[in-house]
Amino acid sequence: MNTEAETTTSGRQALVTGGARGLGAAIVRRLAATGTTVLVADVRQEQAKELCESLLAEGFRARPVGLDVRDPEAVGELFGDLDAAGEPVDVLVNCAAVDVTKSVSELTAEEITRVITTDLLGPMYLCREAFRRMADRGGGHIVNILSTAALRTWTEAGPYAAAKTGLRAFTHTLFQEAQRDCPGIGVTGVVAGGMETPFIMERFPDTDTALLQSPDVVADAVMYALSVPAGSAAAELVVVPRREVSWP
Repeated sequence: MNTEAETTTSGRQALVTGGARGLGAAIVRRLAATGTTVLVADVRQEQAKELCESLLAEGFRARPVGLDVRDPEAVGELFGDLDAAGEPVDVLVNCAAVDVTKSVSELTAEEITRVITTDLLGPMYLCREAFRRMADRGGGHIVNILSTAALRTWTEAGPYAAAKTGLRAFTHTLFQEAQRDCPGIGVTGVVAGGMETPFIMERFPDTDTALLQSPDVVADAVMYALSVPAGSAAAELVVVPRREVSWP
């Protein structure tokens, strides 16, 4: 891990969505280890609580936040509560995501809506609240976790590919607005290839794990993005296993 990230995030506060397990939890652990106070936002509140308790036992600062990213009012209330407490979000990592493995003809309207609202609209709601506050303060960093599905599609992943493609475009737009309006704000999209996490293993238990990478590798990429000096910008990073089948 780039130790420069310790200087960048130490003493600050980060909000990680989908932070209770998988890649989100790996990012939470990396951030906490640098001295960052981490808000672990997830609908899996029990798992988020357990993760925070383990980090607290190690002397790190973390607390769970029950949040459904699909609810814009809940997102707004969270940021409002943090404002009132004088606890700004210096780093936002949008990691929460879901997928439904079905062909287009088999998908229900509810399934399409759930994927799009979780994987695209949710991050947009959070970016909106975080970006306007970061602009007022003159700095901060937003990291959106993307996927190779944003660059190359495959069957039985229509809503997921659409959401990640849209989030990539949104991230690029946000990057350009930060460059124009507030260069103190970093905006990074991290295109992550297949990882050995519940996101894949719960749906595809027979997956050859030799084709996957550890979520810790992607978490390190996030930390690298946060460590880039002010005179440069990490607009997009791609981290895939050597044997990634969906890249390039």
